[in-house]
Amino acid sequence: MPGMNMPASPSGTGAPAAPVTGNAVAIQNFAFSPATLKVKAGTTVTWTNQDTDAHTVTSAGSGGPLHSAALVTHATYSYTFTKPGTYAYLCTIHPFMTATVEVTP
Repeated sequence: MPGMNMPASPSGTGAPAAPVTGNAVAIQNFAFSPATLKVKAGTTVTWTNQDTDAHTVTSAGSGGPLHSAALVTHATYSYTFTKPGTYAYLCTIHPFMTATVEVTP
C-alpha cells in the first residue's frame, strides 16, 4: 500500500530451516514452534499452549505415542521420546497445524 514501509524481505536460498534442538515447543499463532525439533532418545519434550484457543498434540496417523487432551491457554503436555525415529504430529482441532520431532540415538 502506498505510504507503508514494509520490512525488507529476508535473503536466503528458500531452503527449509534446520531442525532446532532443545526440549520445548511453543504453540502460538496457530502453529507449533519450532516446526521441527531434533532431540536425543530419552529427552522429555514439553509443549506449552500460548494461544487463546485450545490445541492438541496428537501423533499423525494411528498408533503414534502423542495423545494430549485439549490444552487450554498456558497448559502443558510432556512426552519422553525413548526410541529414535521421526514423529509427525498435529493439532486435531486445527489439523493444518503440523510439526515433527526427530529423535536420534
